[in-house]
Amino acid sequence: MDLVIAAATSSASVGVDPFIFRVAIFVLAIFVGYYVVWSVTPALHTPLMSVTNAVSSVIIVGALIAAGATAAGEGAAFAKGAGVVAVALASVNIFGGFLVTQRMLAMYKKKEKPAKAESGS
Repeated sequence: MDLVIAAATSSASVGVDPFIFRVAIFVLAIFVGYYVVWSVTPALHTPLMSVTNAVSSVIIVGALIAAGATAAGEGAAFAKGAGVVAVALASVNIFGGFLVTQRMLAMYKKKEKPAKAESGS
């Protein structure tokens, strides 16, 4: 984190707009995330889904704090709105992740064979 702050402050002295610098980091993070996700083998999908559910639960705690903000000021309404949206999106991610995980685990369960009908002859 300190490295990013140091890079941001050093780039500010060169004349790069901090907004452009942050957007560039965001775009690079998108590319890294894309290649990391698509490199995962299907066998690791379920454990990784559990980890993303855990991350979303941490996000939802921060979103609840933002949604319950009582601070007065210029950005209080925006913080509340962003917190409500974050709670909604993280909730969808958590519940959807659990549904996908259950479906993935159901694929590995043994299927029971139907009982044969006894003949009455």
